[in-house]
Amino acid sequence: MNTYALITGATEGIGKAIAEKLLEKGCHIAVCARNEKSLSALAAQWKAAYPNQEIFYQPCDMGIKTAVQELAAAVLERFGQLDILVNNAGIFEPGLLATEPDGQLEKIMDVNLFGPYHLTRALLPHMKQQGAGHIFNLCSVASLRAYENGGAYSISKYALLGFSENLREELREFGIKVTSICPGAVWSRSWSGSGVARERIMEAIDVAEVAWTAFSLSAQAGLETIVMRPLKGDL
Repeated sequence: MNTYALITGATEGIGKAIAEKLLEKGCHIAVCARNEKSLSALAAQWKAAYPNQEIFYQPCDMGIKTAVQELAAAVLERFGQLDILVNNAGIFEPGLLATEPDGQLEKIMDVNLFGPYHLTRALLPHMKQQGAGHIFNLCSVASLRAYENGGAYSISKYALLGFSENLREELREFGIKVTSICPGAVWSRSWSGSGVARERIMEAIDVAEVAWTAFSLSAQAGLETIVMRPLKGDL
């Protein structure tokens, strides 16, 4: 049985790790990111490594509603079905609510909340018709409690977790699972030069492994909210 997945923000970090885990497990994937050059180069590598699997990519700014809707339509036209949706794309900007730049909340919410909201809504009629599917929303430990300098980013992640929980209640009767993954610090380029040792931080593959485990459960079992932190705690 073929499995088809869409992963947003898939050229680096957690999105890339999940895409590669799904390819490793034999899935066909669609991916998006804003940078077409990076997408094209990565897709070429994947196609060389997994010649028997379908790999579709489309540049997309998740902060633009029409672009998100066009992505959903293109994936459904290409695949004809969708079993896994990974809402991973997001932006991070630290700041204080009182002093962060005007418009920062709107900018971050457009990508971190409204992007997943519009993409999921565009795909739901098809997934409901299938009577199955699994939606992953990459939230954060910032979805769970306020922290210093969290600002608009933390607000967006609280909202994404709320979206996940409401969505889950709506979709139970359709056999569609919704899993919120709330990771703490995960190694990425942004940590380079920070002075924090890499072994102090989780790896993106850790999140990918957890996502695959959640997807692999029996149809009657669901992992709802998964919290992951570095063993020694948050930074």
